[in-house]
Amino acid sequence: MRSFMTRLQRRVAKEESGFTLIELLIVLVIIGILLAIAVPSYLGFKDRANNTAAEANVRAGVPAVEAYYASNGTYVGLSLANLKAIDSGVKLNDPAASAAKQTLTSYCISATVGGKTWYRGGPGVTITSTAC
Repeated sequence: MRSFMTRLQRRVAKEESGFTLIELLIVLVIIGILLAIAVPSYLGFKDRANNTAAEANVRAGVPAVEAYYASNGTYVGLSLANLKAIDSGVKLNDPAASAAKQTLTSYCISATVGGKTWYRGGPGVTITSTAC
């Protein structure tokens, strides 16, 4: 009985264990297929999230712009610093950069998140992805 156990222990000690090359290649192919499915989905999700965030920033900035108008009676001189004095959480692009769009009775604000820019002219214009 002793010799049987010795032979069995020797045999187990000699046996090589591990994965074959084919098994490793199959795992790599499966990972590649999963990535090919997941990456486009993730990029689409990220794109939609950037659009939504930029739209929300524009929508959230409108009350500050209207408060500026209520205080000054005009949109001329509208700047990011003036808006931040009214609402410190404003996340807009500097409207002074588009000062040509500002008149006594209208304005143009924009917000950019992740390369996606949304605009709103006003008052009373909808949010669009095209410049106002």
